Amino acid sequence: MTQIFRLAQEADAPALAELLRQAYVSNTELGIHFAAAHADKEAANQHISNNVCYLLEEDGQLLGTISLRMPWGPNPGPAGVPHIGWLAVSPTAGKQGVGRRLLDFIEQDIARDQLKCPAVTLGTAVEHPWLPQLYEKRGYEKIAETDLGLGHITAYFKKTLIKSFQ
Repeated sequence: MTQIFRLAQEADAPALAELLRQAYVSNTELGIHFAAAHADKEAANQHISNNVCYLLEEDGQLLGTISLRMPWGPNPGPAGVPHIGWLAVSPTAGKQGVGRRLLDFIEQDIARDQLKCPAVTLGTAVEHPWLPQLYEKRGYEKIAETDLGLGHITAYFKKTLIKSFQ
């Protein structure tokens, strides 16, 4: 069984929207309402069009997705570097390291090695029971908190990828 990363295309929008809804159910149950949790086909297609959106597949099965929002795009992150978003793992692929693989790929292979970005950012709900700590263990440092009007406080984290840019 071979896992492959590929860029999402317009035809992937329905499958991407369904993956996001399934993957974000537990967040919604916690009262955390990330925009990705409510993505429909049109929102997924717009996301694919406006961002660098990757899918991870294994034998044609969608395991997960991760995206980069670029600083020059319509929804830039908080620090002038690419911003990781819409990270989602299929519930059927849970506990297999897919989330770690997605983050490693986007941080190292894409942002650092291909785009030569000095850093990336991401955001999560301060109230989430384990995501802020997970990101800190991966080397992210909290840089800001803000209320985006979604019913939770968003914490922004930044990770340096190229040490000479510190």
